[in-house]
Amino acid sequence: MQILPAQQWQVLERAHQERSGRYALPFAQRRERGEKHPVEDFLFTYYTLKPGQFMRWHPGADVILLDAASRADWKFYRPATETELLAGGLDADEAARLASEGTAMTVDLDAFATQRASAVDFTRIILGKTAAQPGFFGCFGLHEWAMAYKSVENNIRHDYLDLRLGADGTDAVVESHNIRCTHFDAFRFFMPQARSFNELQPTRQTQRDMEQPACLHANMDIYKWAYKLLPLISSELLMDCFDLAWEIRELDMKAAPYDLQSWGYEPVKIETAEGKLAYTRTQRAFAAKSVQLRQQLLAQLNAALPAPAGRQAV
Repeated sequence: MQILPAQQWQVLERAHQERSGRYALPFAQRRERGEKHPVEDFLFTYYTLKPGQFMRWHPGADVILLDAASRADWKFYRPATETELLAGGLDADEAARLASEGTAMTVDLDAFATQRASAVDFTRIILGKTAAQPGFFGCFGLHEWAMAYKSVENNIRHDYLDLRLGADGTDAVVESHNIRCTHFDAFRFFMPQARSFNELQPTRQTQRDMEQPACLHANMDIYKWAYKLLPLISSELLMDCFDLAWEIRELDMKAAPYDLQSWGYEPVKIETAEGKLAYTRTQRAFAAKSVQLRQQLLAQLNAALPAPAGRQAV
């Protein structure tokens, strides 16, 4: 057990609030004004972690925070025991005093393991299997184009954005390319007329076997798997996953069929050879980062809750 005095952990907490607030506060301000941002809102509207929860700092498992009574009503926190305080290096009298006061708080691993057992099992599987898969770098972000296919008939998904090549030009790009989307949560938003163009037909049931580390959406989802493990994992690692998702979202929309130049985004023209090359170059860098982050998440998860024998992810 690591013990952090208040003056130490509060510095870390403020640093996290500053780091996370750079993203969360502008979103909250836009929402109050009734404004939308086609790129930056996504990580707060598609994913379920609310800005206030996002800005809460968590040290991770096996850390005791002194003078942290305010966390008594936080989910999956509990007062540290005298034994844990002794294991952290306090003398017997101080450990007994703090245990009786109940102001030294730590993550409740037993409660998390009991209440989130199925989520922990699935997260282990999806993180481990995806990291171990070879990456496919020939998708070129065509999932977004398939979501805007036949826009005249279907109405484009982002109805306040224009299509960069127009409706007919967008349809032509879809029809002239091989589409190989492995990610179910992207595929399920394909327009009905575009679904048959996909070489694969991913389902929720096959998700754990089909996701691979070159997929932009699977790599944005690392942020989702991270926040589902809070407060077991540290907020520092959560933010590393969020930062990657933020960068990926920018590429995802730059390569999409929408005209975002008025928002300050130059397009990655994946309908051209130069655009495909630029897309793939950045995609490879994201894939390398994604494997590292999945491994770090698994390491923190397995350190907190070791996987039972025979149930390792990979």
